[in-house]
Amino acid sequence: MSFSVNGETFDEEPRPGQCLRTFLRELGHFDVKKGCDAGDCGACTVLVAGAAVQSCVFPAFRAAGAAITTVAGLGNSGELHPMQRRFVEAAGFQCGFCTAGMITTASTLTDEELADLPQTLKNNLCRCTGYRAITDSLAGKVNIDKSDGEDTGRSVGAPAAVRVVTGTEEYTMDFAPPGLLHIAVLHSPVAHARIVSVDTAAALAIPGVRLVLTHHDSPPVRFSTARHEHREDDPDDTAILDDIVRFVGQRVAAIVADSVATAERACRALIVEYEELPAVFDPEAARGPGAPLLHADKGFDARIADARRNVVAQLHGTVGDIEAGIAAAGPDGVVVRGRWHTQRVQHAHLETHGCTGWRDAEGRLVIRTSTQVPFLVRDELCHLFGLAPEDVRVFTKRVGGGFGAKQEMLVEDLVALAVLRLGEPVRYEFSRTDQFTVAPCRHPFRVDVTVAADADGTLTALTVDALVDAGAYGNHSAGVMFHGCGESVSVYRCANKRVDAEAVYTNNLPSGAFRGYGLGQVMFAVESAIDQAAERLGLDPFDFRRRNVVVPGDPFVDSHVLDDDLTFGSYGLDQCLDLAQAALRRGNGTVAPSGPQWRTGEGMAIAMIATIPPRGHAAEAVISVDSEGTYTLVVGTAEFGNGTTTVHAQIAATALNTVVDDIRIRQSDSAAPGYDTGAFGSAGTVVAGRATLLAAQRLRSRLETAASERTGLPLNACVLTRHGVQCAGRLVDFADLPMALTGHGRHDGTPRSVAFNVHAVRVAVNADTGEVRILQSVQAADAGVVMNPEQCRGQVEGGVAQGIGSALYEEMHVTADGVVSTSTLRNYHLPALADVPVTEVYFADTCDTLGPFGAKSMSESPYNPVAPALANAIARATGARLYRLPMTPARVWRAVRTAAR
Repeated sequence: MSFSVNGETFDEEPRPGQCLRTFLRELGHFDVKKGCDAGDCGACTVLVAGAAVQSCVFPAFRAAGAAITTVAGLGNSGELHPMQRRFVEAAGFQCGFCTAGMITTASTLTDEELADLPQTLKNNLCRCTGYRAITDSLAGKVNIDKSDGEDTGRSVGAPAAVRVVTGTEEYTMDFAPPGLLHIAVLHSPVAHARIVSVDTAAALAIPGVRLVLTHHDSPPVRFSTARHEHREDDPDDTAILDDIVRFVGQRVAAIVADSVATAERACRALIVEYEELPAVFDPEAARGPGAPLLHADKGFDARIADARRNVVAQLHGTVGDIEAGIAAAGPDGVVVRGRWHTQRVQHAHLETHGCTGWRDAEGRLVIRTSTQVPFLVRDELCHLFGLAPEDVRVFTKRVGGGFGAKQEMLVEDLVALAVLRLGEPVRYEFSRTDQFTVAPCRHPFRVDVTVAADADGTLTALTVDALVDAGAYGNHSAGVMFHGCGESVSVYRCANKRVDAEAVYTNNLPSGAFRGYGLGQVMFAVESAIDQAAERLGLDPFDFRRRNVVVPGDPFVDSHVLDDDLTFGSYGLDQCLDLAQAALRRGNGTVAPSGPQWRTGEGMAIAMIATIPPRGHAAEAVISVDSEGTYTLVVGTAEFGNGTTTVHAQIAATALNTVVDDIRIRQSDSAAPGYDTGAFGSAGTVVAGRATLLAAQRLRSRLETAASERTGLPLNACVLTRHGVQCAGRLVDFADLPMALTGHGRHDGTPRSVAFNVHAVRVAVNADTGEVRILQSVQAADAGVVMNPEQCRGQVEGGVAQGIGSALYEEMHVTADGVVSTSTLRNYHLPALADVPVTEVYFADTCDTLGPFGAKSMSESPYNPVAPALANAIARATGARLYRLPMTPARVWRAVRTAAR
């Protein structure tokens, strides 16, 4: 059929039943993204004859004779389309994976439609931004600072902005090497079974099938899909392909074929005989006597706390005397006890997991992947296959969102196995359904809390008992459990504390790393109980917390007195409390709905987080300059919407007395200098940024020293400028300086500081329906010196939006026999523009002694206090306390009815 794409005419015939999205990408139009392949997210939107369509559900044959326009074709003669320019100037993206579809849709909107964005953009989802920056873009606001001046502290634009809005910025799957083969996986239909046999004959007989992989082909090396600086932090309980399956959806076999369709057909031809085993899905039952054991075959070296009780990890510790602390509350004090539950949440990054592998000209294994941890993936592939680090290269392009999910190794191991067997390029890409049914989710928690306080409002006892559902494998469960019970408890000053926590194997879908890393789950319980105590004592919730939070000079205490590298590099919690409370008192002019059924209330919660993960988090940076004064910065950290690329350019430009336009960044490639543990735990600014600062300072010193030696002038007379080194009125050009000079910086992630967040909300609750409307949303954040205000504000807004989703809407449903029934975005309430209010963001005025130029991290922490703040507001509006997330209308309605009895 004949059609045109961005003015270029094609005569191509689609395959029967092919959708327009895959057809266009096969023609090289990689600006058309895959987000859901179900018409749910809008990432693949293109124009067909001027009308916006979701190309993943638009039959390709219907485009016959039509003019198709992708985001790359919106501009004219190399000029940006006005909507593209708006997104650049308003910083209307973070990871940018949704941006191509968002801009394409927006380019067709009339003024009337632009006035009703909740309706007109209901089919375009963004997981990163919280939508305010998108609405600013559509309104033509300019949020980027275009003035001259020192680059740190200014809202400079992202270096990739123009490429993102034109669809030319490459993501993981935006290329196709010749001869590319594809993997499809057969997943287990049962929750627990031994694989007796796999008959591969029929599958191998299908034309185009190159390889069938079963557990017989898996290396005899156990590992964890979780990635940390120390691989020993996670249990070695996983195989690439195992002869025992432990959850519905686990890999059983993999097919490598010429096309995805052929590989999927071959999967259906496999004949597998299972010997079903007893299964357990409740973590309480799983650690009880007589429960089926999931990993009893593992030895001590697997680092499982108690495989005979299905316990992955455990924590038990007490400081002081709990019973004495409870008694000390006295007859006029208060003791609050409760049990809270949090649910499974999907990360829902719009770019699914995927990677492509091949052998390069030197025979090296190369993996191009969507990961937050390229160096750790390289190291684990070397461990699995007995390879030397120099024989493996792992790198990323721009990553389309992560939120902790891409701190796992979920596809790279299988691709590497196939490439090593075949020597040809191989690709494996998750579907959206795979993201729900195969990829790890947020850990569900059951948290029991006891809070005691005396009549003056002083805490006398605080206990936490947490039960964590690890799912079938232990990846991240130890770290999530320890971290979740850490800062959520140590933020309070109390003489008597106890923590008991266990993470337990079940035959459910595995749980993994998720934004907040356990703190959001435990804080939901702790901050709810703290609020109940304040209310029962008749104390203002802000004042109650002011009275009891840690201040500089206090020790950090959770299950024990922490004697490690955590310290107060700065302190802004007091300011955050003041800023949030003042904003609530001012209000924002939003009027609550009228009617006797509507009840209003205010709520708040606090959060503390360590700015760097514990036990070391290393980052290196190397910077050089060419004869034209352009600097090349090589860093190992990945960009996935966290904005570290922008901040690194700002840090380097400030240290080198130049501008960000003169900084080129090469990142996240294990073949380049500049090791990095990974882009998680908000370490991009405070660890990799510190390494960048050290590298830039050292290069500047060497350049000024070289200029001093060349001119014979004293070193203190030579100052680096954008155009060279100025030595007492004489300019030494870069071309006259040794080009071999470089600066190297390394930061090992210690010591660590703490950052704070306070979230406050005003809500209206419909007592007749359970509907919750957020009338005002406020977050005050202690980010130290804010390196890029617009970008940091966006991180806070995105974290709040994700927190609202977890609090009110999002839940993965799992049947009694372990089947994840939530398998598409349309059956999972991912917040759309209509669901997310504009959050007022305020920054404390602090300067951290440990971060680069005084900065602290602020990507993870905004998420943590949102759910308890909403729960507290609902309770104060209705008298009904919610103990389970999400707080859906049905749950709120039931709680209100129960409270009214």
